[in-house]
Amino acid sequence: MLDLFDNDYGPDGFRTCSVTGLRIHRSAENPTKLFALTAIVALLVGGIFAFTVAMTRWEFVGLLEAGDFYTHLSMHAWNLLIFWMIFMEIAILYVGGPMVLGRRLSIPILAKVGWVTMVLGAVAVNYGIWTTSAPNEAPLLTAYVPNPSEPVFYVGAIVFLLGATVAALPFFATLWVEKRENAGQTLPLVTFAAFTTAVIAVEAILGGLAAFSYAFLWRMEIIASVDAAIYRQLYWIAGHGTQQINLVAMIAVWYFLTHVVGGAEVVSEKVSRTAFILYLFFINLGAAHHLLSDPAVSTGWRIFNTSYAFYGATFASLIHAFAIPAGIEAGRRRRGLGGGLFGWLTGAPWRNPMFSATIFSIILFGFLGGITGVIMGQLQLNMTWHNTLATVGHFHATVVLGTTLAFMGLTYFVIRTLFMRQFISPKLASLQPYLYSGAMAIGTLMLMYVGILYGVPRRTTEVVENIPGTDFSLSAAGPLFSVFGVFALLAIAGGVLFLVLAVGSVLFGKRIEPGDNDDITPDGGLAADGGESVHHYEMRGTFVLCLVFLTAFVITYLLNWYLLSQLWKIGL
Repeated sequence: MLDLFDNDYGPDGFRTCSVTGLRIHRSAENPTKLFALTAIVALLVGGIFAFTVAMTRWEFVGLLEAGDFYTHLSMHAWNLLIFWMIFMEIAILYVGGPMVLGRRLSIPILAKVGWVTMVLGAVAVNYGIWTTSAPNEAPLLTAYVPNPSEPVFYVGAIVFLLGATVAALPFFATLWVEKRENAGQTLPLVTFAAFTTAVIAVEAILGGLAAFSYAFLWRMEIIASVDAAIYRQLYWIAGHGTQQINLVAMIAVWYFLTHVVGGAEVVSEKVSRTAFILYLFFINLGAAHHLLSDPAVSTGWRIFNTSYAFYGATFASLIHAFAIPAGIEAGRRRRGLGGGLFGWLTGAPWRNPMFSATIFSIILFGFLGGITGVIMGQLQLNMTWHNTLATVGHFHATVVLGTTLAFMGLTYFVIRTLFMRQFISPKLASLQPYLYSGAMAIGTLMLMYVGILYGVPRRTTEVVENIPGTDFSLSAAGPLFSVFGVFALLAIAGGVLFLVLAVGSVLFGKRIEPGDNDDITPDGGLAADGGESVHHYEMRGTFVLCLVFLTAFVITYLLNWYLLSQLWKIGL
């Protein structure tokens, strides 16, 4: 087991990656492996509860009683939305920082302290949720007061956030040393993206510490009451901020993997950096869409956040939506791999799971998660999405089809280049992103449809037969729920296959010797030799793809306004 953390390092502790050409020091590589493995454990736990939750939502099966459903849903949400993501994101900081810079990890002891603290916090949160009993309630992610939760849950959340802070400190320290020794030099784009991720994470963590500490003091009766409106605003700094960390980390992975396995080149670093800076100023304001129906928030505050501020973040995402495929097209055309309008794309390494998972993440996040995110962020349109299963569909499109797929691609890359292991089944590894992303995409669309077309609520167990206590029937949504149930099972099978491949390859995969990773490098090598500047090559294929995306955006936007207009018939 310990040989998982060993590689052929030189006397100075460095080795050179045969794929990326990066100089990697053991002080950065070993913590990266540790955090990535822990993230896989969280994915396993959350995935188990994905099965119980999905089979309860599908009333044909109706697996859980209403009393157990919220507990399982909370276990599912915390392990996948928080623990799987943040453990992976700490690993990404160590890749984007010391590895890309070719440096040692500064203050490596803090990485170990942070990991231990995060694990203790995660265990405490899971224990608090699983042992919840009346009058306490399982907290899901909207751990709203004055609904009480187990005190150990608040303690666990606080400890986990503190641990994430400690684990991120070596990344900041490494960048501080880098800038002192190389004053005036800009950071590589991936490092800059990781830095942006870390800054947004600090903001989210501070909000989370304030919210959960406030709630804990109230829960322990140290303070008599809490202002629920202030709590909700504090809570969503972390509640949505953690998802913004996911977004920026995911985009960092997009730039990294499309380059090292797809041969992409950055078309304009200045433009891409500007997009990340826009995130710093505007993206956390996107959390406002959770409070658009909150009577405690002023109308002016809502309009500002859902117009000027919100569009700042959207504009940044649109820049990345063009820059990344443009980089792939330009980079592959420069290598002589781009015949015709889409030859650069159809001839890409689609059998490489690192590449296919990344591209599916880009496409599905953009079309399903990005467009619906803008729609949900509109003050008026939010009314047709709020607290329906369409909202659940949206964050499965962003966090699962976007971030989880990207992190799966990164995990495959880590197995081959850091753990230096062959996949136990290369053919199944090639198929897994297709199975997972295809099934999850259809399941996600069904959640959106039953939410937006039928108004099926998101927080009840009985979602089709009726709304408890009313005569309002939702049975017309039944056929769509059957489709959802089948494809949810297929998506879970795709997730199980990923776990088997990841864990099996790390434990039983054939050892890769240095220089034996050529099959995952881009055609023509990582660095194209000679030729014209990347700006010399046409990016007409990307232009056409952007037009397709814009058309889908406009159609979906107008359709949602049409559906909103139909609500006026309720009062007739």
